[in-house]
Amino acid sequence: MLFKSLVLLAGTAAVAHGAPSAPGANDIPRDVLTQISSWGSNPTNLQLHLYAPSNLTGKPAIILALHGCFGSGPWHAEMTSQFQTLSSSRNFVVLYPSSINDNNCWDVASPASLTRDGGGDSTGLATIVRWATTTFNADPKKVFITGSSSGCMMSNVMASTYPDLFSAVSCYSGVPAGCLAGSPGSSPISADQTCANGGIRKTGEEWAEVVRGMAPLPEGKGKGKGKGKGKGNQGWKYPKVATWHGDNDFFVNYFHNFEEQLEQWGAIHGVEFTRNETNVPAAGYTKMVYGDGTKLVGYSASGVGHVVPQFEAVDLEWFGI
Repeated sequence: MLFKSLVLLAGTAAVAHGAPSAPGANDIPRDVLTQISSWGSNPTNLQLHLYAPSNLTGKPAIILALHGCFGSGPWHAEMTSQFQTLSSSRNFVVLYPSSINDNNCWDVASPASLTRDGGGDSTGLATIVRWATTTFNADPKKVFITGSSSGCMMSNVMASTYPDLFSAVSCYSGVPAGCLAGSPGSSPISADQTCANGGIRKTGEEWAEVVRGMAPLPEGKGKGKGKGKGKGNQGWKYPKVATWHGDNDFFVNYFHNFEEQLEQWGAIHGVEFTRNETNVPAAGYTKMVYGDGTKLVGYSASGVGHVVPQFEAVDLEWFGI
């Protein structure tokens, strides 16, 4: 185990109604996974742990790392321990929030969460990112998101609802943003299984319209055009995306959901498939390059099921840190 203990940080001063204040950077212990109890608006009662290295310097990067269903932030920290190991040399803070609702799955189905500032999980996560960026005086151009399973689904949602917060996404075993829209829940127990089974098919442009509908353009923002046949990002600058999936995943259907994610983000970025690179980044993996590979890539893992092991070093390379 990389971190030997958990530290609970309740805040250093009281505010109205006895609620703790959000801690400052100097109040947060280093080199240990720390629970933060207050950071601002938290409409769905998320929890938060974070890891900051002791040698953190000015303008660090921020990584938001999202667990899968039935998981938690500390559990995901264990599963992606190389992030903590590498944070010291790469100068970044890792945020490990936890969803405590719907079997600990992220809400990727309700209108509240699929709408910018709608008051759902996505709103709470955006608040966490903004708090951490301010608290650690982080570089706003170096904020990234990653996740597995439900965490990948939410990564796609966050890239859609808050595209201005993130520069890059790398996620594992997910579905397109908006695929579960209207489902009664987001967990394997509560959800309509049509999406997970690969039963929702759209063209790339139809999926792109789903993304654009989650975050209306702010006043004064024009409708820009992307390159290629797609209509581009229509005003927002969306983060670049890397998505990973095992071809033996029948829990979240590989054969359609992986393809649909690539079609969605290909249309957003206006790029099309150009080539495969075999045995990249490891034997049995195929890197699928779209355009020149700077906006969208996919990784297909041969013989791998739903749990694709996280390649933290590859993620950091994609993030540029």
